[in-house]
Amino acid sequence: MPLFLAMLRRETVGAPERMAKALEGLRRYQEAERPARLEPPAAVAEKLGASLRDYGGAGRPVVFIPSLINPPSILDLSKEKSLLRWLAADGRVRPLLLDWGWDLEARRDLSVAGHVEEIAVPLIEALGERPALVGYCLGGTMAIGAAGAVEARAVATIAAPWRFSGFPGEARAMLADLWSQSKATAERLGALPMEVLQSAFWSLDPGRTVAKFEAFAGMEKGTAEAAAFVTLEDWANDGPPLPVAAARELFEDLFAGDVTGRGRWLTADPAALPCPLLDIVSTTDRIVPSASSAGVGQRVELGQGHVGMMVGRDARRVLWEPLAGWLGAEG
Repeated sequence: MPLFLAMLRRETVGAPERMAKALEGLRRYQEAERPARLEPPAAVAEKLGASLRDYGGAGRPVVFIPSLINPPSILDLSKEKSLLRWLAADGRVRPLLLDWGWDLEARRDLSVAGHVEEIAVPLIEALGERPALVGYCLGGTMAIGAAGAVEARAVATIAAPWRFSGFPGEARAMLADLWSQSKATAERLGALPMEVLQSAFWSLDPGRTVAKFEAFAGMEKGTAEAAAFVTLEDWANDGPPLPVAAARELFEDLFAGDVTGRGRWLTADPAALPCPLLDIVSTTDRIVPSASSAGVGQRVELGQGHVGMMVGRDARRVLWEPLAGWLGAEG
């Protein structure tokens, strides 16, 4: 909360009416009723606190790998906004979710690459058949990293960074400064708190962060629109701390060193993977700019933002249906 209020003051200097409206939106968000969350399917395999959850369906298996940073529920947000449940009902593929769960004691020394090698690969291999992989955000980076080891049938990445030098210089500098300020605390705790990561996301587009709470202040209570805002905002503000080894690799090796883009990570050259590749990017993404994607295989450019492409009003038309078609044909 202190970090949010500091950002709010900066963004509304000279506009007290905007600050008041955003604070009203924040108050309404905090006091809003929360619907019951969807119950995830049972795990078919587990490893170090992570689970592989089978959503069913008649087609061949597709393992979805979400980011380590926010909860995987963005792929199964609500009855109306669940890519995984829609795919299972569609029937062309059998979606499974790699739910990272949380076990700091077991994973505090696992880097991002370590999560791929020690968790993702064993869980995927537990299927006993060759799956397609779909990764969202940092999960896409990790899906490419896992693809060689598990001989994936196909790989699709959605808003996934690979060439971290494609992020704007000011964003990389801001993240370097954030890590410099947070590193000692993270090493002492064994993890980087979610609040620190959230402040980084706010800093990438602070104006939009303030504007969305201003807009929420004007929404009619009890409407589907207001309920959707609360559900999505709860997801954005939720998530476990990031294990310190993963945080260190994320900030020092990926953002600062661009080890993936320079061919010094798990999969040195994504273009050399012996399977079909799909690279889905958003041209309006402020979290993961399209210039940072791997840029290999078939490229699809969308006009929705980082989260909007997944759960926005047009998500089914612009992302879910084309992805199902590609997976049905290639994966």
